[in-house]
Amino acid sequence: MTSAPLLDGKVAVVTGSGRGLGLAYARELARHGAAVVINDVDAATAAEAVATIESDGGRAVAVVAPVGPTATAQQLVRTAVDTFGGLDILVTNAGVLRDTVLWKMSDDDFDTVIGVHLRGTFTCVREAAGWMREHGVAGRIICIGSPTGQRGNFGQTNYAAAKAGIVGMVRTWALELKRAGITANAVIPVAATAMTATVPYFAAAVEADAAGEPMPAFFRHDLGFGTSGDVAGLIAYLASDAAGAVTGQAIGVGGDRLQLWTHPEPAATAYRDGGWTAEALATDFTEAVGPLQGVGESFPPLPDDLRRDPAR
Repeated sequence: MTSAPLLDGKVAVVTGSGRGLGLAYARELARHGAAVVINDVDAATAAEAVATIESDGGRAVAVVAPVGPTATAQQLVRTAVDTFGGLDILVTNAGVLRDTVLWKMSDDDFDTVIGVHLRGTFTCVREAAGWMREHGVAGRIICIGSPTGQRGNFGQTNYAAAKAGIVGMVRTWALELKRAGITANAVIPVAATAMTATVPYFAAAVEADAAGEPMPAFFRHDLGFGTSGDVAGLIAYLASDAAGAVTGQAIGVGGDRLQLWTHPEPAATAYRDGGWTAEALATDFTEAVGPLQGVGESFPPLPDDLRRDPAR
């Protein structure tokens, strides 16, 4: 006797799922039995994603619309309900990049990224959670974060703000939705994407992935950097009944590595009778709080056999 698929009878919406990581998430959810609403801004890309899932034996339908406006969120939920009879899972993956340093970043660069990532996550979760609460569905909200939102990254003011904001919203939603039995979690993926393909440091890993070959162990194990498929398993788990007790968490995954990110906590605490004047801080700050926290990510040197000539 074979057991039912992990997500048998479930219905999922995955934003930004026409290609890349989003498509990997959608295919994995469908593989485990969920019917999936695909979302992309390009009709041909969305149609191809639907065809891919159907060729895998799954069920899917597309909504072609930009994430951010409330109208899109409403259309996504309505399509899930009208086509498949309900909504159990929302994965907010849609995003765009407008990278540049702070002093060159325009209002449009900032607003566009915040609008898709942060506002788009908010509007979609608000709509989905509202429907789930109204219909008594103990649903699953899975929002995609980034190491940039956790640690910062040069040239990504807008992206860092959006991704950090998403994790903050997830913690709040975990509190607000607990009584309804709805979980909310953030996933922090580290994988070969269109963005990492432009970074010379990851060239050997990206080349291996593109060629359908195993990534070198240095990337998979030491850096926790892998394929989109390495992330998709966590998405399917968090979408399942098995993860009913997991909520309010930021969980990193990539390659062979799984990480639970800490919630922000004081790294050091010091007291001074009468409070901390500027003069006291000038004298005692370093001794009082100890080593400062680092920002950004640092990577170990590449092994010689994995280096690529930048001129190639």
